[in-house]
Amino acid sequence: MSVARYLQRNDAAAIFLDSRDEPPGLDELNELWSDADVRLGNSRLPAKVERVIVSPGIADDDALLKKARKKKLEVLSDIELFAREAEAPFAAVTGSNGKSTVTTLLYHMCRADGRDVLAGGNLGEPALDLLAEETPDIYVLELSSFQLQRTESLPAEVAVLLNVSPDHLDWHASEDEYRSAKYRVYREAKTAVVNRMDEAAAEAAGHVDNIVTFGLDEPEDGQFGVRRDDDDELYLARGDTLLIAASDMKMVGIHNQANALAALAAGELLDLDMGAMLQVLSEFPGLPHRMQFVARKGAVNYINDSKATNVAAAVASIRSIQGSVVLIAGGEGKGGDFSELAAALEGKLRAAVLLGTDAEAIAAAIDTVMPVYFARDMDDAVCQAASYAESDDTVLLAPACASFDQFANYGARGDAFSAAVGALSR
Repeated sequence: MSVARYLQRNDAAAIFLDSRDEPPGLDELNELWSDADVRLGNSRLPAKVERVIVSPGIADDDALLKKARKKKLEVLSDIELFAREAEAPFAAVTGSNGKSTVTTLLYHMCRADGRDVLAGGNLGEPALDLLAEETPDIYVLELSSFQLQRTESLPAEVAVLLNVSPDHLDWHASEDEYRSAKYRVYREAKTAVVNRMDEAAAEAAGHVDNIVTFGLDEPEDGQFGVRRDDDDELYLARGDTLLIAASDMKMVGIHNQANALAALAAGELLDLDMGAMLQVLSEFPGLPHRMQFVARKGAVNYINDSKATNVAAAVASIRSIQGSVVLIAGGEGKGGDFSELAAALEGKLRAAVLLGTDAEAIAAAIDTVMPVYFARDMDDAVCQAASYAESDDTVLLAPACASFDQFANYGARGDAFSAAVGALSR
């Protein structure tokens, strides 16, 4: 719909195509554009088309897109349109995991510094809708691999790539294609934030003059990482300078330390005040469904990380937990390799309760680590997990899968988990 609103604001002629006979949003489109040319139930490419603007969910092997490329038509994303028209600088944030958290952190850091800022893209308000608002001092955009795949021009004031792990392999032709899409964030960047552990990302950003790195190791001068003080307390640090104790952050988990470091690096490149940024880190609790503490019942902690929709995210969640874990996982695996779960769970797993389409595939990967059980639905999964948990254990929802086989989205899945925990008698 954001594309339709954009085209209407610009008095552009458009044809709207959808292979479905009754796509969602059709009523909204008709209300917005009463005489819109809408063609449903086919993939035929209309004559005299100059460019094709594609929804991020449409894969590159779509028949209509093949026809468009054969005719040498321009095929582009909403982000490409945004980049061509934005009159204010923008920060571009991407990564397999953590991009919503970092985008939100950077938004709040800009506000704390007194900047007029708008955030959106793959998170919240669509990028093209941001252009309809009064021009801010800066935009902060979360970008998916789908969006980056079809974006040629992206002159970001600062480009941030958090991490790259196998994901969306049901959409991308290969892991290499997925990585290449992520690395496009650096293509025209003025400055860049690079994860020190990703040598390929560093190479992709090699043409950028001003680069700041982050990582969960001790940083060199001018870079961001972690250090321990004389009392062995862990701190986020810039070079030798200790910035904030990890225990003073509201967000929990090692992966959120990395997210915070990336946000600090991006904020420095945007010339944000360090004190303002650290204040945000001391107050920001994290986003819902991302390592969200739900309850403590019967000396057992229940944590909702429904946003862990791929293996790497689930691994990060598991490793951030102290003590033993009863894991609830499963859903649509998106082509992920579940064998990595076994290594992360070794020595930490009390039991695993699995549900959804790829439950059997996960079981095959981890059943050598600890007992595996199957659940009918989330209520059953939580009840089983509670029965297997012992004192001071953590029942962790970290699905390692998408939610669409059983839920409308990861949020609905997380809400179902929280409701089931709330219904427990102990």
